[in-house]
Amino acid sequence: MSASIPPRPWLILPGSEQIRPFLPVNIAVLTVSDTRTPADDKSGDILAERLDKAGHKLAARSIAADETSAIRAQIESWIADPEIDVVIATGGTGVTGRDVTPEAFEDLYDKAIPGFGELFRMVSFDKIGTSTIQSRATAGVAGGTYLFALPGSPGACKDAWDEILRHQLDNRTQPCNFVELMPRLLEHLARGR
Repeated sequence: MSASIPPRPWLILPGSEQIRPFLPVNIAVLTVSDTRTPADDKSGDILAERLDKAGHKLAARSIAADETSAIRAQIESWIADPEIDVVIATGGTGVTGRDVTPEAFEDLYDKAIPGFGELFRMVSFDKIGTSTIQSRATAGVAGGTYLFALPGSPGACKDAWDEILRHQLDNRTQPCNFVELMPRLLEHLARGR
């Protein structure tokens, strides 16, 4: 196992900061847990701190029980909110009977982003080896909102943000990023599909 992933110089090309000014996005953070409270939600805190440090806005934050209906209700309300561009959930992505976050998310997707889970497990493999196979991290788009479901560990949240989301939610990342696609996420509705 390598100690760290080598730098990726294509992420933000030199000088692109001057070409493209940073565009902050509104992000909601959902912690999926039967036991976490706002006082001990370390993974939610990590995501909130990192997105704030990157210049984004924490638009909402909540904790939902490990129940498909509770997760879906919260996610659906955020999808319907025009002030929320991205939802990042932490927790409930394992393989136990109570881990239902992927099912709740995938039922809502207009389009899945399978590469996110694949890339997350690749990044995670360098940190925790084959144990990464137990993660069912997933992502997709629903109603023009990006949805990302991460494992509940603080380390997994750091890895997902630092290695993937920080870059894909930065409109300066080249050759492409999720932010520049936001205006086009609902194109299918205009065409009646």
